[in-house]
Amino acid sequence: MPELRKDPIVDRWVIISEERANRPGDYPSPTQKQQISFCPFCPGNENKTPEGILALPHNIGRDAPGWTLRVVSNKFPALEIECDVNRIGEGMFDKMGGFGAHEVIIEHPDHQLSLEEASAGAISECLWAFQQRILDLKKDSRFRYILIFKNHGEAAGATLEHSHSQLIGLPIIPEMVMEELQAAKRHWDYKERCIFCDLIAQERGNGSRVVVENQNFIAICPYAPRFPFETWILPKYHLARYEKDSQIDYAQAAAILKDVLLRIREALNIPPYNLVFHTSPVSGDYDNIYHWHIEVMPKLTKMAGFEQGTGFYINPTPPETAAEILRSVKINP
Repeated sequence: MPELRKDPIVDRWVIISEERANRPGDYPSPTQKQQISFCPFCPGNENKTPEGILALPHNIGRDAPGWTLRVVSNKFPALEIECDVNRIGEGMFDKMGGFGAHEVIIEHPDHQLSLEEASAGAISECLWAFQQRILDLKKDSRFRYILIFKNHGEAAGATLEHSHSQLIGLPIIPEMVMEELQAAKRHWDYKERCIFCDLIAQERGNGSRVVVENQNFIAICPYAPRFPFETWILPKYHLARYEKDSQIDYAQAAAILKDVLLRIREALNIPPYNLVFHTSPVSGDYDNIYHWHIEVMPKLTKMAGFEQGTGFYINPTPPETAAEILRSVKINP
């Protein structure tokens, strides 16, 4: 029987309807690697991208061959750092200049290698690079929020196959993050505890939605997931800001991220997915109330009229079932 579930953090309702899982066409074909003749992200084509911002190892130039990771500005940016914020009101309408940062993190030089296929050390380098770019951009007081995300597969919005993540710095706090912050503050005001820490404690006690955990991190299928096999990765210790974490903890985060992505890859036959990092805004006192985390969302279903018109999500796979399937996957890290 279908059931309605309420997200304990943002008060969002979802519909869990297993009956819809059997509809034809619900899950798209798996991501397929395409043979291409040219890729601007491959080694040797450094002059085909905007000038490099960061490269590893440190002893090579940002635009020189031999890199293992490279960060460049997006050639087709959604926002541009040269713009002014310039907030303007036109009657009841508000607008501002298209200020922001839009960067691409080329995760490794191998065109055929997906993120989960890379070594845990290479993934740890990516997580370190994310930290460095956030720390650098935070020096500009115009930024309010910096989002790291990854689109894997054409159905998830990727336009280039070579594995990469993106960063967008914004002059505003996104609505979805603001909803989490407001919920976290309400919980703190009432209980003087972090809502995410309470969530971790309850999920570890229940166990049915836990996918995997290591010393410092846990992966769960959330109680009221928007999408089938949606999985969250959270540090088991309290920390609001991703960029304040240590190199050692990034290594553990890399290990569990690789584990989760491999499980999803194996269980769902290489699906497209979106991955986002939610962290505290650039400024503001959120250290007690917020808790950074990663959300992995396989792209298995489509949003249609009901979802667009109501804001409800319909998920054909209960999170308990998804977690059980992912736990059962045998992987070779």
